[in-house]
Amino acid sequence: MEAQQRIARISAHLYPQQMGEYQTCLSRDNCRAKGGAPGFKVAILGAAGGIGQPLAMLMKMNPLVSVLHLYDVVNTPGVTADIGHMDTGAVVRGFLGQQQLEGALTGMDLVIIPAGVPRKPGMTRDDLFNINAGIVRTLCEGVAKCCPNALVNLISNPVNSTVPIAAEVFKKAGTYDPKKLLGVTMLDVVRANTFVAEVLGLDPREVDVPVVGGHAGVTILPLLSQVKPPCSFTPEEVEYLTKRIQDGGTEVVQAKAGAGSATLSMAYAAVKFADACLRGLRGDAGVIECSFVSSQVTELPYFATKVRLGRGGAEEVFQLGPLNEYERAGLEKAKKELQESIQKGISFIKK
Repeated sequence: MEAQQRIARISAHLYPQQMGEYQTCLSRDNCRAKGGAPGFKVAILGAAGGIGQPLAMLMKMNPLVSVLHLYDVVNTPGVTADIGHMDTGAVVRGFLGQQQLEGALTGMDLVIIPAGVPRKPGMTRDDLFNINAGIVRTLCEGVAKCCPNALVNLISNPVNSTVPIAAEVFKKAGTYDPKKLLGVTMLDVVRANTFVAEVLGLDPREVDVPVVGGHAGVTILPLLSQVKPPCSFTPEEVEYLTKRIQDGGTEVVQAKAGAGSATLSMAYAAVKFADACLRGLRGDAGVIECSFVSSQVTELPYFATKVRLGRGGAEEVFQLGPLNEYERAGLEKAKKELQESIQKGISFIKK
C-alpha cells in the first residue's frame, strides 16, 4: 500500500489533473505538488518557444520561485518533463492549450509573457503585429480573470504596442493597476552595459547604463551621460554605442542568418528583470530597474525609465534626469515613433 501511495504522490506531482484511483487516500493537499520551498508562484506563457525554454530553465534555478507553471499551445509536456528533472526547489507544472490557460494562471504572483511568433521571412511588421497582438489580448484576458493581482512582465514584441494592448484589456475587465504591468526592456540595458563595458575596458557587471524610451529602434535611448561609473565618451563613441544598442536585435538576427533572433540573451534579461520583481515583492529595499510602464515622465502615456520595484509593482517611476544635447535630440525622435506605436496598440483593442 505504501508503495502505491508513493506512486500516487509522484503521479499527482506530474499530472495533477489525473490522480485517478488513489484520490481517496491521497488528496492534493499532502502532496508536494503544492510547492516545496517557500517563495513565489510564477507562470510563463509561451514556455515552449525560443525565449520561453531558456527562460523556464533559468526561472527553475531561481531560489525565490516555489511553483513554476509552464504554459504554451504546443510542446509543453516535453519542456515540463525536461525542466522538472532539475534538482532545484521550484515545483514545475505544465499546461497545454487554451483550455488549460486558467489552470496555469490561477493563484500566480508573477506572470511572464514571452508568447508570440518571431518575424519570419516574407512577413511584414503589420503581419507580426496582428498575430502577436491577438495572442497578448487572449493571454491578458486570462490574467484579468484568474490572477488579477499578479505582476505581469510583458516580453512579446512589439513591446511599445503590446503594453498598451494589455492595459486596455485590463481596463475593460476592471482589473487594471498601472503599477503591475511592466514592459520588459531589460535586454536593451543588458546590451548597453555589455557594449559600454567593452569600450571602457571594464567588467559589464560594474557598469550601469540607464536606457529610456521604448523597446525598438530609435525609441531605445541609452543615456550615456548618466553611466555609472561616471565616464566620458567622444562624440564618435556616443554615436557608435547608441547605434549598436539600438540595433542589437538586428545584429543577432543577421549573425544567426535566418536561424532565429535574440532568444538566449532575451531569456537572461527577462530573468534578471523577473528576479528584481520578485525581490521587490519580497519587500527588499532599493530595487531599481528600467521598464516600459504607465508614466507621466513625458506627455506620452507609456515610457521606459528607471522604476523602483516593490510589493505593489512599479511603486515609483523616476524622472529622466539631466540630458545632454545629443540625448535631447534622441528623445524627440524616440517620442515621435513611440506615440504611433502606443496608439496602434490602443486602437487594436478599441477598434
